[in-house]
Amino acid sequence: MMNKRITIDYVAYASADEMEPRDRELVAAALEARQGSYSPYSKFLVGAALRLADGTVLRGANQENIAYPSGLCAERTVMFYAGANYPGIPFDTLAVAGGNGDEVCEMPAAPCGACRQVMAEYQKLYKKPLKIILIGTQAIYKFSRVEDILPLIFDSLKVE
Repeated sequence: MMNKRITIDYVAYASADEMEPRDRELVAAALEARQGSYSPYSKFLVGAALRLADGTVLRGANQENIAYPSGLCAERTVMFYAGANYPGIPFDTLAVAGGNGDEVCEMPAAPCGACRQVMAEYQKLYKKPLKIILIGTQAIYKFSRVEDILPLIFDSLKVE
């Protein structure tokens, strides 16, 4: 038997003011995207902004449905939109902001497991690390690749 440890690296910012301009733009877009949330049941509004490799910035928001779990998270909303409407253009950075009503969480809200797995799929498809920014009012975290938020990615299925 061997004990092993998984470690991750990430950058923590006190605010978006500390970030480079391209990342500040993405943070602002994710915060703005929350306005498109349809969340009458949870009241938890999530916005996501995705920068593609060509510089295009897309927005998505969570969409709920009374027939749970028929809704969709903001992260998957924007990634699936990008995959369908911008095929072949790699994803560069995904920013996510969530919170109750008008209030954004103090500490960053992390994506669900399904969203993380979809991020991993697109990262694998494009053979390029997908950076992730998680936004809170007291801290912003930036990860350089999906493995840092999903260390044991499911990618064992061989499809021929």
